[in-house]
Amino acid sequence: MLTQQLPVKQGLAADYNWVYENFICEYDAASRVMQFNMNTYPHPSFTPALMRDFRSFQKSVVEVCEAHKAEGVRPPFGFLVMASAIPGIHSLGGDLGFFLACIRGGQRDVLEEYALLCIDVLYDNYANLNQDLRTISLIEGDALGAAFEAALSCDVIIAEKGVKIGFPEVVFNMFPGMGAYSFLSRRIAPAQVERMINTGRIYTADELYELGVIDILAEPGEAKVALRQFVRKHSRSAMTRNAVLAMRDEVFPLTHDELKRIVLLWVDSAMALPERDLKMMERLVKAQAKKMGVG
Repeated sequence: MLTQQLPVKQGLAADYNWVYENFICEYDAASRVMQFNMNTYPHPSFTPALMRDFRSFQKSVVEVCEAHKAEGVRPPFGFLVMASAIPGIHSLGGDLGFFLACIRGGQRDVLEEYALLCIDVLYDNYANLNQDLRTISLIEGDALGAAFEAALSCDVIIAEKGVKIGFPEVVFNMFPGMGAYSFLSRRIAPAQVERMINTGRIYTADELYELGVIDILAEPGEAKVALRQFVRKHSRSAMTRNAVLAMRDEVFPLTHDELKRIVLLWVDSAMALPERDLKMMERLVKAQAKKMGVG
């Protein structure tokens, strides 16, 4: 939920350090970078509240950009950067506690509403909100499940060496359904995508860089430096980089309907999980709580 109201029209010197309940915004006018740092409690995961904040944030960005364009002024945002406010952890993925509550409570409609919201957010992020801007994922800590999917919806992924990234959903007999296959198969071969999903192997950023999944590999603690360097280089070769992305979209078009069909399959599969898999999910929730020091 946006707790600071956004005027429809503001100048480029305006304060865009907006305040949300589940992430913290940092705006740099000189580089036109808007960075939002995820900060969910008690677990760093893609909770329903985080996704609602994400959606509100996207709408605000579009509103500001359209208002500036209507006045013939360059929009203040050139780059949207997804990062984390929690040291060492980008995100642990989906909100397993919420999933458990929906499944055991027979609340398919609630789980479907959440899933469709995720698709709306990630598809629009992939489409750059239909604005002239680039989306970047800045990974300075472990990024699992839905966190990896969200990163893949960005134009550029910057990750620090050694951080762990992957799809562990097979542990509780599920699969990443928020765009993993669609996004990742546009970066690497589908056979490799299926191997990653079926094995549940957790990779290092170094390994994913060699596979071509990670775009920029930074030294530990140097991700923000790598981000600044990329922004400067992009400004010098924006025409080429934008053309490459446009060609990708022509060769490998992605539709909202494709993501929707897959995520509804995910909802059906989740609602059909047997008790043994739900107990495994419970154990993972407890492990996450222990990791975060939450009772």
